[in-house]
Amino acid sequence: MKKRKLEIMDTTLRDGEQTSGVSFSVSEKLTLAKLLLEELKVDRIEVASARVSDGELEAVKRITEWANEEGLINKVEVLSFVDNGVSIKWMQEAGAKVQNLLTKGSLNHLTHQLKKTPEQHFADITAIVALAEEKGITTNVYLEDWSNGMRNSPEYVYQYLDFIATQPIQKILLPDTLGVLTHTETFEYITAIVKRYPTLHFDFHGHNDYDLSVANVMESIKAGCHGLHLTVNGMGERAGNAPMASVVAVINDFLPEIDIAVKEQSLYKVSKLVSAFTGFGIPANKPIVGDNVFTQTAGIHADGDSKKNLYFNDLLPERFGRKRQYALGKTSGKANIQKNLQELGLTLNDDELRKVTQRIIELGDKKEKVTKEDLPYIISDVLDSSSYQQKVIVKSYVLTHSKGLNPSATILIEIDGETVEENAQGDGQFDAFMNAIRKVYKSKKIALPDLVDYVVRIPPGSHSDALCETFITWNNKEKDFTTRGLDSDQTVAAIKATEKMLNII
Repeated sequence: MKKRKLEIMDTTLRDGEQTSGVSFSVSEKLTLAKLLLEELKVDRIEVASARVSDGELEAVKRITEWANEEGLINKVEVLSFVDNGVSIKWMQEAGAKVQNLLTKGSLNHLTHQLKKTPEQHFADITAIVALAEEKGITTNVYLEDWSNGMRNSPEYVYQYLDFIATQPIQKILLPDTLGVLTHTETFEYITAIVKRYPTLHFDFHGHNDYDLSVANVMESIKAGCHGLHLTVNGMGERAGNAPMASVVAVINDFLPEIDIAVKEQSLYKVSKLVSAFTGFGIPANKPIVGDNVFTQTAGIHADGDSKKNLYFNDLLPERFGRKRQYALGKTSGKANIQKNLQELGLTLNDDELRKVTQRIIELGDKKEKVTKEDLPYIISDVLDSSSYQQKVIVKSYVLTHSKGLNPSATILIEIDGETVEENAQGDGQFDAFMNAIRKVYKSKKIALPDLVDYVVRIPPGSHSDALCETFITWNNKEKDFTTRGLDSDQTVAAIKATEKMLNII
């Protein structure tokens, strides 16, 4: 079966930049333009709105200079306006060769915003298109508010399309400007238009206000549209535009008759870069590119993955330059831990695995995030803890640190079944804790070793919420020995290391 070619136009740099609080710098726009066309292999990019700012002009100049050198200038598009040629002049200065002219696709917008008749609007458009042709600029047209136009004034939409069919227009762009369409309406409206104008090229431009953009995109393709407008990470005004990664995956998996050029393997890389440039975070559960979407959390899923990939679907992470991960937490179980151990090249016997699993469950119950990088620390902590019999338990403590007051600690400690409460102040919270411990042991005439070294580390690449591993070296007059504590709180990790020292002595 011969596949039908579908064009993908990325509008991250234009419509995506309308995301509240987002603005690309000149160098960022150039970098992304290159990445979108050369790496991701989209067919076209819409990079700016004409007349917006000096920075926008400079960005488009840089992009068009590069595109000319690479023979890609006809793939670079700019949003323009019916403004007596001001946009055309701006585009000439910027070096752009393709305008996406914003026109009115609903009678409501035409009547109340422009306050013009259809005939007046068509005359203005005719003049702009002619001027553009004279200046060597190709024209596509947006029918702004087209979706509401089809709902409320279809006779105007058809009047407009009858007119535009007489003009030297390359592509007609049909936006669901307010994101109001259902999938059934999308299919119905585009089917009718494609049948009525079989020689014209139509793009669908979906917004996501009802979270229906991907469904609407699917229906637009089935209805026969020739191109799609998408943005990386679904960026855009309000709830954003149809998201690039999801749409590409849906086309490749569910519409085998459609051929697109977009390179799946690059979707994640581009997604992360756009997120970094904009500061617009990717939700952890966002399909294809979110942190969690290829992470198995439940132990039963990890177990099933080891048995004929029972919990896999066609969205294999390798397609998108990613890897499957197995989360560590209270629901992970032995299977998840085994998967992470395999990646780290570590092996444990059944008893050790049981103890490590229990420790991870305890951490998960405290809502602490456990990562694969934390695993060696947890293993060493658990195995170290099993090397002595616990006779001393720090049952409770209160640590205080207030500006202008000395840090203090109140502790409740159990020694050989006897419970003792004590409090003390210190130069810091851990020092106050140690002073309280010293009071307890002084009353029992037991000498404590000296603290000679204190080291804290977190797994490489971790963040402020990582588990801390604290090593404390002690000297008991005869020799040095080191104890280890593990917790997400640095002071608590030190207290755990101290508790181990108390048991050892």
